[in-house]
Amino acid sequence: MYQASLFDDTLHDNIVNVASVPQRSPFRYPGGKTWLIPRIRRWLNSLPAQPAEMIEPFTGGAIVSLTVAAEKLTDHTTMVELDDDVAAVWETIINGDAVRFAERIAAFNLTHQSAKAVLAERTDTIIDRAFGTILKNRVNRGGILAPGAGLVKEGENGKGIQSRWYPATLKRRILDIVEIRDRLSFIQGDGLEIMRKHAHRSDAVYFIDPPYTAAGKRAGGRLYTHSELDHQELFRVADTIKGDFLMTYDHSEEVCEMARRHGFDMQLVAMKNTHHAKMTELLIGRNLDWARS
Repeated sequence: MYQASLFDDTLHDNIVNVASVPQRSPFRYPGGKTWLIPRIRRWLNSLPAQPAEMIEPFTGGAIVSLTVAAEKLTDHTTMVELDDDVAAVWETIINGDAVRFAERIAAFNLTHQSAKAVLAERTDTIIDRAFGTILKNRVNRGGILAPGAGLVKEGENGKGIQSRWYPATLKRRILDIVEIRDRLSFIQGDGLEIMRKHAHRSDAVYFIDPPYTAAGKRAGGRLYTHSELDHQELFRVADTIKGDFLMTYDHSEEVCEMARRHGFDMQLVAMKNTHHAKMTELLIGRNLDWARS
């Protein structure tokens, strides 16, 4: 396992400009991985053969899965998400009436009153739930979906609640996903269970981006409805899978110790958070030489 460059002071020199990465997800997602996309390409292209499938057991905003499918970096991509609200969006787009969903977003007249009315409604159908989820994601402060988040007030450039509502763009992103959904599958379920089910496959790879609740981190609990996760079990299951994997974590000694215990490789990479502050995030895998070259 490589550790010498974990704390290399030059890491910040290679921060990805996220504006250079195609934006494919309809979500404005806390903890999104747009900044990681160039490294995802390098990881998959470093493998001896193109994988038959990439499985993302904690899908969230799905920028990695959508990019992998759009750029045909694997033959197929499977997205897994437990959260009922987030799952409703992907179920509608991947398996349902995505066109009607996109048209509904494009036609919605957003005001504080109309937003509050939608968010107060019962969601009797999956498309209703999906619409409410995207609306909440776009009008809540920070895109937070967990209970307790408030609506945007000032927003960007004083635009208030409409500052993150781009209906034409959202419609286009959804319809672009429709064009590639023959290479996508969506499962609402437990990501760990899906990993166990496919652990025997040497032709499948995994991008694993769990909610950051290890080492007492509170971000995952603040941002996500389903944030509880047995991190020790996740590492144990990752150790059993036959295919390759790439895992991302907030850097902490507890996480490093779990990785060392299983003989995993680690590499710190530079990123910027949503407030443009320079930070580092930990990549974990079996062999991360491609990340250091």
